[in-house]
Amino acid sequence: MKQEMEKYTADDLAVWSTLFERQVKNLQTKGSEHYLNCLRNMNAVLNGNEIPDFQKINHWFESSSGWRIEVVPGLIEVDKFFELLAQKKFCSSTWLRSMKNLDYLEEPDMFHDTFGHIPLLSDPVFSEFAHEFGKLGVQLSGDEQALIELQRLYWFTIEFGVILEGEDPKVYGAGIISSFGETNKIANRNCTFLKYDLDEILAKSFKTDEMQEEYFLIESFEQLVRSLKQMKKTAVPN
Repeated sequence: MKQEMEKYTADDLAVWSTLFERQVKNLQTKGSEHYLNCLRNMNAVLNGNEIPDFQKINHWFESSSGWRIEVVPGLIEVDKFFELLAQKKFCSSTWLRSMKNLDYLEEPDMFHDTFGHIPLLSDPVFSEFAHEFGKLGVQLSGDEQALIELQRLYWFTIEFGVILEGEDPKVYGAGIISSFGETNKIANRNCTFLKYDLDEILAKSFKTDEMQEEYFLIESFEQLVRSLKQMKKTAVPN
């Protein structure tokens, strides 16, 4: 599959620009500085003025962390997703939500995938975490329980992670970063922040159809890398 830029309409651009500009403004005091710095660095290829062109973004990554966007039709099998991550390929849809559905989707669209996930892949430490995450997923292929636990770790970090910066919790997980409402919920402290604990995360189930009530608060991205190494020691046979 490939992205067909010529098929995007003026309505698509209006949706993208509205989402992008609204959420960038919203994140200035609520988003992680790691994320915001990465987004600023990518301004030439990821901004509110144009639909993101995956070819341009991939070219930009060639001189950064080496990631590429892989076009997919929607949600894909877990094994395939981890396989792509292990190759430094991050999945993205090419479709955009409509103007009347700005704030809720049953499955991720291009705004979630590119605005939410892609910028942090240029952060060296987070890039390492995501890459090693994929490689561990490949190693655990066929181990159903281990893959369930790995999906839980993904959910509470890459999708719905929160980081302590100074005295305040700031959002970095793509599911929050791309959600106007959930970003504000966290900023208003209408939730519970839990100490980052790998064992607790691996045992914690989650729901995909509602906002989270509890978030695991990390101190740094290095903490994520260490916890993944810890999981690998116990999950991968010698």
